[in-house]
Parts: sequence; C-alpha cells; structure tokens
Amino acid sequence: MLDLLAAHGAPHILIVLGLGVDAALLEACANSVRIYNSIDAPALRVPEAVSARFDIILTGAQWQSDIVQARHPGMATAILPIGPEFASEQQFEPLGLEKDYDLIYVAAAQFYKRHDLLLDALAACPRDVRALCLFGYGELADAIRAEAATRGLAVDCVGPPGCGYAAVNRLMNRAKFGVVCGRDDGAPAILTEYMLAGLPVLANAELVCGQQYILGETGRIAAPPDFADAIVAMRADHGSFSPRAAVLARWTWPHSVEKLKLLIYTARTAKIRPT
Repeated sequence: MLDLLAAHGAPHILIVLGLGVDAALLEACANSVRIYNSIDAPALRVPEAVSARFDIILTGAQWQSDIVQARHPGMATAILPIGPEFASEQQFEPLGLEKDYDLIYVAAAQFYKRHDLLLDALAACPRDVRALCLFGYGELADAIRAEAATRGLAVDCVGPPGCGYAAVNRLMNRAKFGVVCGRDDGAPAILTEYMLAGLPVLANAELVCGQQYILGETGRIAAPPDFADAIVAMRADHGSFSPRAAVLARWTWPHSVEKLKLLIYTARTAKIRPT
C-alpha cells in the first residue's frame, strides 16, 4: 500500500473499515481526509496511536461516540454507520413475490450473530412458523442446520457460500419480515436492506448498535425471552408497517452523503495552511 501511495500519491479521502491499518499508512496520507468506521461493536478496534491519526470517526451509536471522545477529546464523530446509512434503493426492493416464509435471517453463520436466540424462539413458536437462514460465510452453518433438524424446526438454510444481491433480494422478498438477533454487533447493514425490500424488522432489544433504525413504521424490538411472542406478532401484522418509505425518507446514501460531505469539508478546511 505504501508503494502504491509512493507511485500514485495519497487519495483525497481514505476510509478505513475495521482493522488492517497502521500508523505508517495514515502518516503517508497526512493530507488526506482520513475516516474510520469500526463496523463491529467495539467503537475503536485499532490502537490509540492509530486512531489518533484519523480526522473523522463514524460510529453506530452514541455510546461509541462517547468512547471516541474520551480517548480523543475534540475528535470529529458522527453516528453514521456505513452499512445501514448508505443503502441503495436500487439494490433491494419489493418484488411482489409470494410470502412462503414467515421470516428470514440474513447473517454470517458465526456465534456473535446469535442464531441460538432465533432457534430457541422458533422452538417456542407454533410449528407452522417457517424460517429461512441465509449465510454468506461462517463456520457454524452445518451446526445450525443440524440443530434445527434435531429440534424439528421448519428452518431452511442457504449457503455458505452466499449468493449475489439479486438473489438475496428475491429470497428476502419471500419472507414476511426480517430478523436481527445479534447483541455485540455493529449496526448491521441488513437492518435497512430488509426494509428496502419491504420487510419490517424484528431486532434483539440487546443489540448495542442500530436500534435507532427500529421505528414504529419499520419494525419491533424484543428482549430474548419475548422473541417467540414477537415472531408470532410480526407474522400477524407484518403488512401494517411501511419500512421502505421510512428508509427512503431518512437513510439511503444521498441523505448520508450530505451529512458526510459537511464533515469532510470541515476536516479538509482544517488541513489547509496559509502559505
């Protein structure tokens, strides 16, 4: 990467997602506007010597912004997680398909996504509740399949590997609502992706980032002990929500670019020194 910068120059804007960056790279981009987005639940996943070199840090919740300010007083922050805040209305959309599944869970087959919460809730639901799990990647897919079969649950699983966006959109359109079961998770992009496909969302009330996207018109939150009842309720009244309209009014990328543009302009202006 340093060789690339030496050959072609630093970018105007450098965006770092999660891990995989060090101080040397950031120093080589000292005149760039350097933006960090943690993606996952920890507010800062890099050492202090690295995070201090950013100009803007995007977070997924106020508590993350508070942690950033405690480490780096005066650092520019914004609750503007790249996933759900930069959704595209063309990528996911309603297709008018038959709803042959009650719910869909699009998530990596990894523990932090908490498929155990979903399976426990389904075990307490009427046996005719049908669920679809779509895994892009993850090491637990076979274990989740096996547990669902052992418990006699009506759960179909797809992947890994995952499928293209058009296929994901079609699969989501076959469900009445989407679920997010994770707790120690960043603000998942799937929150607004479900909604753009026309699906209201049932989210874990313990989700540490992203609850701001669950409004009266977009879905419900439920504590783990209440998840089964919430699934039954969502199945009954999924058509009463208007999730796509809510996203189009608030969170598609043109809205977020306007917010980010001001932050970038301010950071860029601060770097300009009089000659």
